[in-house]
Amino acid sequence: MPEIERGDFPGGSKSRVNRAGENVRAGRLTSEDLQVIEEWRAAHRAVLNTFQAILRNRTRGTSITVAQRHKRRRTIFDKLRRLSGMQLARMDDIAGCRLIFQDIGGLYSFRSEFHKARFYHRHRNEIDKYDYIKRPKSTGYRGVHDVYEYDVNSRVGRRLAGLYVEIQYRTLVQHAWATAVEVIGYISESQPKFQKGDRRYEQVMALSSEILARAFEDSKGPFPELEDLEVVRQFLVLDRELSLLTTLRGLNAADQAVSEKRNAILILSGPRDLEILTYRDSTEALRALFELEKQMPDRDIVLVRADTSEEVRLAFRSYFSDARDFIRLVEDGCAKLSSAGSSSRPRRGRKGPVTR
Repeated sequence: MPEIERGDFPGGSKSRVNRAGENVRAGRLTSEDLQVIEEWRAAHRAVLNTFQAILRNRTRGTSITVAQRHKRRRTIFDKLRRLSGMQLARMDDIAGCRLIFQDIGGLYSFRSEFHKARFYHRHRNEIDKYDYIKRPKSTGYRGVHDVYEYDVNSRVGRRLAGLYVEIQYRTLVQHAWATAVEVIGYISESQPKFQKGDRRYEQVMALSSEILARAFEDSKGPFPELEDLEVVRQFLVLDRELSLLTTLRGLNAADQAVSEKRNAILILSGPRDLEILTYRDSTEALRALFELEKQMPDRDIVLVRADTSEEVRLAFRSYFSDARDFIRLVEDGCAKLSSAGSSSRPRRGRKGPVTR
């Protein structure tokens, strides 16, 4: 394999990383390009570990769940092909930390305090740029993202300066919805998350997001103009056509326990076929991830880390085909909005609709 050009940036240089990304998009990826991408991608592990340590320290003793994930190579390549203007070195969600809160108030309170944190890492986005609670996506996605740029003065850290990490903030309700979207992508030919395939899945999930926002979070989703009963009616029509809730209800969550060795590789071959490999050492896990991706390019493979097996299951439920919270919340939400009828009285979302 040819040696990659050496520089002060993982993969050689930002321009070399971007050139490798362009070759992915153009369908002319070389072994040298792949080596560049894998070195650049692997470097994000240190960034990820730094931020998850910061976040765990700040959430200690709270009910907030913290997990981290390394973006899959296949997902990176799909994003490059989907977004023609995307430069690989500027892709800001290769390293991701996810925080899951009991409610929206707790989410915004923590985020506000975290923005006051005193460290060299730079917060790159304007405060409302990625606020999908205030401005839900048309797909129904709700949550908040922040992007930080890694910046450390140490000799080792300087080489990583300029790499990005994304922090995702979600409530338990929003996470239940996002999990169901991921599960649909595994069990159907459609990808409502990326607006691909049968558009009815995208529509029914957007409507379900509206139901959850109104019923449990005193908020609105992508259809703020619709009356409660109309949101429920349209959802039920599409649910009947697609047998969505029936299908999700029939899935069995994986019965394998994730070890508390902390680093887990999840290999998904189908909606009911999940293999879990665990590693105590993060370097060993990362090395195994890259090797498995080479061996099984068509499999969905992800490296995750959380302190306990329950935290892994909560943060990455889509890999366990676990949409139980979503099913319960949607059914309760439909009943709640239907009973409220067209009343204009303000509704307060009930607190803590999902428990760990």
